[in-house]
Amino acid sequence: MNISDTKATLSFSDGSPSVDMPIYKGTIGPDVIDIRKLYGQTGKFTYDPGFMSTASCNSSITYIDGDKGELLYRGYPIEQLAVNCDFLETCYLLLNGELPNAEQKAKFENTVTRHTMIHEQMNFFFRGFRRDAHPMSVLVGTVGALASFYHDSLDINDPEQREISAIRLIAKMPTLVAMAYKYSVGQPFVYPRNDLSYSANFMHMMFSNPCEEYKVNDVLVRALDRILILHADHEQNASTSTVRLAGSSGANPFACIAAGIACLWGPAHGGANEAALTMLKEIGSVENIPAFIEKVKDKNSGVKLMGFGHRVYKNFDPRAKLMRETCHEVLEELGLQDDPLFKLAMELERIALEDEYFVSRKLYPNVDFYSGIVQSALGIPVSLFTGIFAMARTIGWIAQWNEMIADPEQKIGRPRQLFVGSPVRDVPSIDKR
Repeated sequence: MNISDTKATLSFSDGSPSVDMPIYKGTIGPDVIDIRKLYGQTGKFTYDPGFMSTASCNSSITYIDGDKGELLYRGYPIEQLAVNCDFLETCYLLLNGELPNAEQKAKFENTVTRHTMIHEQMNFFFRGFRRDAHPMSVLVGTVGALASFYHDSLDINDPEQREISAIRLIAKMPTLVAMAYKYSVGQPFVYPRNDLSYSANFMHMMFSNPCEEYKVNDVLVRALDRILILHADHEQNASTSTVRLAGSSGANPFACIAAGIACLWGPAHGGANEAALTMLKEIGSVENIPAFIEKVKDKNSGVKLMGFGHRVYKNFDPRAKLMRETCHEVLEELGLQDDPLFKLAMELERIALEDEYFVSRKLYPNVDFYSGIVQSALGIPVSLFTGIFAMARTIGWIAQWNEMIADPEQKIGRPRQLFVGSPVRDVPSIDKR
């Protein structure tokens, strides 16, 4: 973070003295005005609901340029990482700042693989949930409960303990997600296997059962791996900011990640791919698409096109192109091109890419549109989509949390407010109320 030679000057029309504020330059991206001394010098706060113009921290992990459709993990374009790396390599990169060499990769994979089991007592936790409990509800509870089992890695000021916690969370999240699924369908839990890759192991825990061993399909495993890479981190989004805010109080890493999962559960954040698939099912068939499109164009209909456009990416979501390739690979591998639901999805995609209404508004299919279709094709139920998202984003949350703890400038998060309630008043006696 380099200070700029220029300063920002805030002047007031009421004759109050103007205030100079330093400007910092990042490696890339907009300059940042440092307003930390604003209240002390002027007695005034800034007002920024949603923090749309406020940098809450400095970070060297992920960079997004929404106008260019650019996403970088530690400087590497997502397009290159998704093609040339697997998920655990991406995890290593986000945690450590550099891609691993062959020896580092092998060691990291071995360490993660040997921490995938969870304490046997945690099996009993699941009995406390109803069978129809949402998987995100189960994950909030069980991930938070991990802190009860690992008292040896809760000292957040010890870098070694933070690293152990990171490994445990990356390794155990797939096990917990798969257990949440197995519990919901009434099947026995499947233990992890050390001879399978990270993504293959998750598929095995999801779809294997005592009667029938799961046959690993490399195309499907690669598809899941790509979903995980594309969702691994996304800068200071709502759930990441939640993890950082929880972490700023000194809370243990398991509690912080549970807080991130709770935030991700919100339909405006992690539920977009679920909403996209629900929309497809509501449309029903290819014949109903024209009528649906007309409703979308009618502002008074209240019908929204889910899985298209993005709050950050103003042109295209760079992850969508990669997910589109994977989507078509999976549908071809499974022979689902003629399945009514997937046929409908591909037709809707074609129309949206050609129709002037959508093209002019840059409502391109986003990563959620394609990942929902892929997950459905893989046999993952809609209710578990956000759980897969949480499994992928855990590495981003942990990397961001770790960076925050090590940052000497970070303080406990404490946003300010513009108070618009009643001024001071006296409490009347009850007979005068």
